[in-house]
Amino acid sequence: MLDKTCVHTFQQGGLNLVIDGNSGAVHAVDDEALALIREVCSAESVQNLKNLAAYLEITPHSSELKEEVYALAEAGLLFSPDLTEAPPRPETVVKALCLNVAHDCNLRCDYCFASTGDFKGARELMPFEVAQAAVDFLLENSQHRRQLEIDFFGGEPLMNWDVVRRTVEYAQKEAEKLGKVFRFTITTNGLGLTPEIEDFINQHMYNVVLSIDGRKEVNDRVRRTVANRGSVYEIIIPKFQRLVKNRGEKSYYVRGTFTAHNLDFAQDVAHLHELGFEQISMEPVVGDPEEEYSLGPEHLPRILEEYEDLAELYLERRAEGQGFSFFHFNVELHKGPCLYKRLSGCGAGYEYVAVAPSGEIYPCHQFVGEPDYVLGTVWSGLEAKELSDSFKDSHVLNKPVCRTCWAKYFCSGGCDRHNLQASGSRTVPDELACAMEKKRLECSFYIQAVLSSESN
Repeated sequence: MLDKTCVHTFQQGGLNLVIDGNSGAVHAVDDEALALIREVCSAESVQNLKNLAAYLEITPHSSELKEEVYALAEAGLLFSPDLTEAPPRPETVVKALCLNVAHDCNLRCDYCFASTGDFKGARELMPFEVAQAAVDFLLENSQHRRQLEIDFFGGEPLMNWDVVRRTVEYAQKEAEKLGKVFRFTITTNGLGLTPEIEDFINQHMYNVVLSIDGRKEVNDRVRRTVANRGSVYEIIIPKFQRLVKNRGEKSYYVRGTFTAHNLDFAQDVAHLHELGFEQISMEPVVGDPEEEYSLGPEHLPRILEEYEDLAELYLERRAEGQGFSFFHFNVELHKGPCLYKRLSGCGAGYEYVAVAPSGEIYPCHQFVGEPDYVLGTVWSGLEAKELSDSFKDSHVLNKPVCRTCWAKYFCSGGCDRHNLQASGSRTVPDELACAMEKKRLECSFYIQAVLSSESN
């Protein structure tokens, strides 16, 4: 059977693009080819290759074009069939931990869960004994996996720096005994950075995420100190620039959040790039719809337009020899993830879990503090097998809205926690998030088509 529901066509920047969502193939086509493919998509009689051949026989388009369309379908690169059933559940092999080493922060950002005052529990720092037990848990539950990951998260992890440092040293020592290797990541707002901490991060952290929202007026409007004094922007920019300069070729990215206050967020990306940052992410805010900073359906047209502006900025800077990387435009078309990763995404709840300061284990950092989502503890292990299995089953083939969506194998059904917050169900995607993700994908494919045409 040919699947026409997962063929997506769009036009951007003067290009006609066709996406075959099931195979992941992207085609840049001329006007006549675009028209023919759209005709086939709307033709009820076309259900298989035989029907397609018969339909093409009677269309007025050129013979060469009809042969090309049929050849793509025959090769499984257009109207390709979808999976009829999901592969078996993967085994539970934990390979990554998010350690919430600090349920406290030295900032009070309007949109952050760390600003509500309780983190769904007390403000607290993770004792080293808990972090040590978490490392032991990961080593014991990683089975055959050699490369493991720990992300130091919060709140603000630099508020518990001694535990971060000791955990890295302990993990490296224990991993070496077992022939395993750790990759460490830390996410920080930068206020607590010192030259000594920076040196340790650059020596030991595989990746570092630097939180800043862009232009000074944008950043300081929503990101303030506990005392609500001073400019956070002016404090952290020099620290971030120094860290990145001394980091060399190691991975990092500056991560911003855009809200209803800065729908022109492409300008924030441009500003961060002009400050010398080349690895950039800008995420849509997630929050209570009643908050003035929250994004709603009324903002969507402007947001979609802004992503297109950002794509043009990306291409302009690259053409000038001053390119940058934007996280959501980095879609791999040639060597993408394995099938189950395309179905399920992040692996929360069975490959990736989060640990609270108390030692309780949750599917990911966004579920921390929710009693219904406790998987176990770092001492007892993963006890809630049914809950873990429910995350394995929360893939696109079990999400009715996703089954006929062209983007499902690129987005993997969205974030379960965001879905739950927006729709009340982990299996019903957030419509606003879906629309933004689809536009980011379109921009990514457009960029790759432009770059491909320039190289040919």
